[in-house]
Amino acid sequence: MKKFVFILTVLMLMFVTACSSGSGAEGGKEFPTKNMEMVAPATPGGGWDTTARSMKKVLSEKELIKKPISVVNKPGGNGEVGWKYLKTKDGHTTSINSSLVITNNLLGHSELTYKEFTPLAILTTEWIALAVPADSKFDSAKELFNQLKKKPKSAKVAVAPGLGNDAHLSFVQASLESGVDVSKIEFMIYGSGGDQISALVGGHVDAAVMSVSEVAQQHKAGKAKILAVTSEKRLDSLKDVPTYKEQGIDMVFPHWRGIMGPPDMSEEAIAYWDKKLSKMVKTDEWKKVLENNQWESFYKNSEETKKYLKEEVKKYSELLKSAGLTE
Repeated sequence: MKKFVFILTVLMLMFVTACSSGSGAEGGKEFPTKNMEMVAPATPGGGWDTTARSMKKVLSEKELIKKPISVVNKPGGNGEVGWKYLKTKDGHTTSINSSLVITNNLLGHSELTYKEFTPLAILTTEWIALAVPADSKFDSAKELFNQLKKKPKSAKVAVAPGLGNDAHLSFVQASLESGVDVSKIEFMIYGSGGDQISALVGGHVDAAVMSVSEVAQQHKAGKAKILAVTSEKRLDSLKDVPTYKEQGIDMVFPHWRGIMGPPDMSEEAIAYWDKKLSKMVKTDEWKKVLENNQWESFYKNSEETKKYLKEEVKKYSELLKSAGLTE
């Protein structure tokens, strides 16, 4: 009888251990146990929304994730509304993010920090262009920054939708690399990329910084002139445009987008996303998404993303301070 009780006790302990070794709140069942939700913290149609819906399409159609995936839009606060919503969810909900998850906090616009979430991946980058009007006297970024070094107020530079975003800060970094007094540059703030383009083509500003996709068409049509891109090497779609590095300005500046989970996401869930996303980024369907949106792959897994975000905080802290936006 004692032997029987002993064996029964051992079996019960084994059962409890097996249950507790699963995905935490999921009660030991293999992750995922229910439908998945992906937050696009903006209105439909923008970069975050396009990223989320493209991911859903590829992950579902390639059957990388067999549970249904729904995309929910939670616009507001430069992503904060969506990210606050994410904080209330479990590991079945994820959200698209970008550098705003860092700069919102550094600029004092949000109390949220990237550390409050679970980094899952960096997915893509959209490179940034420095453009001038078609009839500009400047034929290179080097020429523009050489003039600004001598006379910082001699050129009006358009940014949108405000100071402190990636486009603006890429110009700040290029200025610092060129020895320009950033505090004296005359930035003109526009409400959207479309407004920037109108000002640029109309000759109301001397230069503009924006995503490559926003100005590539005008460049190819001869209505504007792209002087430099922030990529490591020339872009296939703009072979005639040199990088900053080619012009002696030592800078590479990605405008990345990634995905993160809620706080305290289980190791099982993190491993699940690492496996699925590493497969997704290799598919022809995902490569087509990048091509159609003029994005480039910038994939980093969960561990690499954690390290990368830490480095990005240091970079943005220094740039925002140099730009006079923080103390």
